[in-house]
Amino acid sequence: MALSALSLGPSNINPLSYSILNSLKFPPFWQTQKVKIGPLSVSPMGFGTWAWGNQLLWGYQQSMDKELQQVFNIALENGVNLFDTADSYGTGSLNGQSEKLLGRFIRDFQEQKGSGSDIVIATKFAAYPWRLTPRQFVDACRASLKRMQIEQIGIGQLHWSTANYAPFQELALWDGLVAMYDKGLVKAVGVSNYGPKQLLKIHDYLKKCGVPLCSAQVQFSLLSMGEDQLEIKSICDSLGTVPIPGVKTIKQVKENLGALDWSLSSDELLQLEYAAHESPGKMIQNIFQTR
Repeated sequence: MALSALSLGPSNINPLSYSILNSLKFPPFWQTQKVKIGPLSVSPMGFGTWAWGNQLLWGYQQSMDKELQQVFNIALENGVNLFDTADSYGTGSLNGQSEKLLGRFIRDFQEQKGSGSDIVIATKFAAYPWRLTPRQFVDACRASLKRMQIEQIGIGQLHWSTANYAPFQELALWDGLVAMYDKGLVKAVGVSNYGPKQLLKIHDYLKKCGVPLCSAQVQFSLLSMGEDQLEIKSICDSLGTVPIPGVKTIKQVKENLGALDWSLSSDELLQLEYAAHESPGKMIQNIFQTR
C-alpha cells in the first residue's frame, strides 16, 4: 500500500533554469532502485499532476504545455516512473486535460528516447453522484484509457469515499474497482482520501473478492498531521509507503529529486516534529477525507 500527497503543477521554467536542471546528475543508486506496490515496481518517489489543466486553482494555461513536457522528461530521465493523475483533473472545457497531457507526454518521450516502457500511471476516478453502478465506474476507467491512449492503467483508484453523504453508493464503487481489475483494465487498485476506518473496511472487502488494495492517498505533511493521518501512515508504513510530492517549480523538482540522496538524523526528525507540533498555523484539512 502506498501513502502519497499530490501534485505536479505548472512551473515557471525559463531556458536558463531548464538548462541548469537538465544538466543535474542525481545519484545513480536510487535511479535503479525500485519499490514494490502490489505487482508494480516503482521509483521511491512519484510525481502528481493535479495542476495540469486546472485553471481555477493552479492558473493553468495551454501555453504551459511545453514546459510541463520538459518537467516530465526530466523526471523520467532521473529515474521517476510513477505519475499520478485523475479523471477530474482539469476544469471546465479542459476536463480530463491532465490525463490527456500525460498520455501525450508519454508517447512523445517514447518516440524521442525509445524508452519509458516501465512508466506506471496511477489515475483516480471521481465518485460523481451519477456514477451509481459498477458498470458506470468501469466506463469511467475506459474513458481514462482512451484519453491517455494506453492499453492498461497501473493503479486504478477511487478518488474519494461517499460514506459520509451517500453510503448506498460506496459498495457499487468498490465493486467497480473489482470489475476493472477482473477485466484487466488496471494492474492494481487503490483509494484516495480514505480515513483509517474506511481504509480497513475496503481493504477487507477487496481481499474477500481476491483483489489486493495497493495504494492509499491522503493529505500528509508536517503541518497536516492529525490523528487520522498518523494512523493511516502507520497502516501504510506496515505495508510499504511511496511519497508523491507536490511540485510546481523547477526548484521544487530539484529539491524533491535530491532528497532521495540523503536522510534526516533522529535528532533532526525530532526537531521538525516538535516545531510542527508547536506551530500555530496548520493546513486546512481535506474535506473529502472520511474517518
